[in-house]
Amino acid sequence: MPPQTSADTRTGRIPMALPRPRVADSRFRPSAFSGEAVPFEVTAFREGHDIIGVHVRLTSPSGDVSLHALNALHDGFDRWRTTISPIEEGVWTFRFEAFGDDFATWEHAAELKIAAGVDSALMREIGARLFDAAGREKDRSAPQRRMLAEASATLRSADVSDDDALVVVRDPAIAAFFHERPVQSLLTIGPDHELLVERERAGVGAWYEFFPRSEGARRLKDGTVKSGTFRTATKRLPAVAAMGFDVLYLPPIHPIGEVNRKGPNNTLTTKAGDPGSPWAIGSAAGGHDAVHPDLGTLADFRAFVRAARAEGLEVALDFALQAAPDHPWVAEHPEWFTTLPDGSIAFAENPPKKYQDIYPVNFDNDPEGIRAEALRIVRHWIAQGVKIFRVDNPHTKPLQFWEWLIATVNAEHPDVVFLAEAFTRPAPLLGLAQAGFQQSYSYFTWRNTKVELEEFLAWISDETADVMRPNLFVNTPDILTEYLQYGGRPAYKIRAALAATGGASYGVYAGYELIENVARPGSEENIDNEKYEYKFRDWAAADAAGTTIAPYLTRLNEIRRAHPALRQLRGLTLHWSDDSAILVFSKHIDGALTASGRPDTILVVANVDPHSTRQTTIHLDSTVWGVPRGHDFDVEDLITGATWTWNQDAFVRLDAFQEPVHILHVKETP
Repeated sequence: MPPQTSADTRTGRIPMALPRPRVADSRFRPSAFSGEAVPFEVTAFREGHDIIGVHVRLTSPSGDVSLHALNALHDGFDRWRTTISPIEEGVWTFRFEAFGDDFATWEHAAELKIAAGVDSALMREIGARLFDAAGREKDRSAPQRRMLAEASATLRSADVSDDDALVVVRDPAIAAFFHERPVQSLLTIGPDHELLVERERAGVGAWYEFFPRSEGARRLKDGTVKSGTFRTATKRLPAVAAMGFDVLYLPPIHPIGEVNRKGPNNTLTTKAGDPGSPWAIGSAAGGHDAVHPDLGTLADFRAFVRAARAEGLEVALDFALQAAPDHPWVAEHPEWFTTLPDGSIAFAENPPKKYQDIYPVNFDNDPEGIRAEALRIVRHWIAQGVKIFRVDNPHTKPLQFWEWLIATVNAEHPDVVFLAEAFTRPAPLLGLAQAGFQQSYSYFTWRNTKVELEEFLAWISDETADVMRPNLFVNTPDILTEYLQYGGRPAYKIRAALAATGGASYGVYAGYELIENVARPGSEENIDNEKYEYKFRDWAAADAAGTTIAPYLTRLNEIRRAHPALRQLRGLTLHWSDDSAILVFSKHIDGALTASGRPDTILVVANVDPHSTRQTTIHLDSTVWGVPRGHDFDVEDLITGATWTWNQDAFVRLDAFQEPVHILHVKETP
């Protein structure tokens, strides 16, 4: 039937509102990654008691059209939902269509009235006419037409009893037919919306960060250090890959400024051989398009990228739009910086921190020139094989610049991914995501209590999931939280487990597996920060002594690869425990959305207090994974191999000094 429209109202015949996925600012489109289970939701209702149905019509980037029925949530808010997993990359369009569901309306009324002996003949005739009309529609098979004709004849039979009529009303084959091909009236078509689907790595991955200059660095007899190179760093790649990481992130690899170079722990005093901060980019040896001479040549870097790829690792490169005082930009383009009244150039600050070795770029003096240079640099590194960029402090640059740059780059290279290193307020954090950043650092690093984590997980898995994809980094060279400083080995295991299971992407900085937790007094970072000096780590000795948690990280990544529920941002449900330190959540994906066709459910129970043993009762909504309340189900701990039969209420005991986190696979019910 033709859609019911009106030129003089904004409201359709069947009102629809609050579609999802969506972005609050309608100028931007929501996004997903290939294979992500995306909820499509809308509010839809009509006057009176007649029943409606809702579909979503999807058009893929290649033009394929599919129609999907939404289910009423019966939540009191007239919300409808279905979950779809788009695979093809590119811009999808979707629209919601609401309609009067004539069969469902009749079925409901007939069940009540015929059973009560009220208007039985009238209800039978309405049903017969409904079946007649359905049988006349195109694309009905002969068996379907026969089924409808027989049902119509039964309802019109002179000697049919109410019980016989109710058999037709309750016939599951007839109900299934009309569910698949509903008879629609008052069809109302909503506006078109867009959804950008990007490659899987834009939303899923396990990241590992190391400084290539430290990998293979050697102390010489005179006390100086010979830097590691791309060639020596290549030797570390198999170990990173063996732990199951997908992305290897490198801090800036460019020449480091000599002027105002920082010494150990960000001091202003340096001695010969101090390497300086990689983020103080540029010297006489070159700028953002050059490789630090100590690391090798551009050809060596390309070989490193190829070697990483052979190990199953993608290389992510830092993109930091700032300059050391002796960067070529300073002499060639002084207008790109802020000149103070005394004639000096302003250096970077993040109070109370000061970075005298870095000049921030002023984007307003020559915006076109800066845009052209930034685009040239990104294109240069893409040509060297880089497809992922971790962007340093993007929230300190204009949002419109990032919107332009990312759109320009992705128009040429849709597979390029930008990660925003933005520990900032919610508005700029979400603004960066709207502007195109595929991933973002998040507040996870500082969310440690049960209440904080529940709030955070609900936020990232639902409220912001249409636009922001968080990468749950457990630590960075700059960040060693109090929780990690004083929580010891249990804290490191807890944070890694929560990061690996709570989001679809997470990351660790090298040395995490060695429990490097000696803090610099008065600072939230490791002592002898690797930003300013070389690190010498004896991986083999740690393996031999059993002091490393590398096997634990390896197991977490094995679990992530084996369980599609953990490679989803959405699908997270919080459950309850009677203990203030026991966090409980599940991640579930239906079998219709997995490659294997099998559903997958992971249940995480974590003692977030690294200093204690906790025991309590947890309370689970097992209907999330299809088990009725009160029924038993089996779980297997994927860390220890232990198995239990649980119910909606289960007793747990978690010793932080042994295994502080259960990562449980919920077995399918027979």
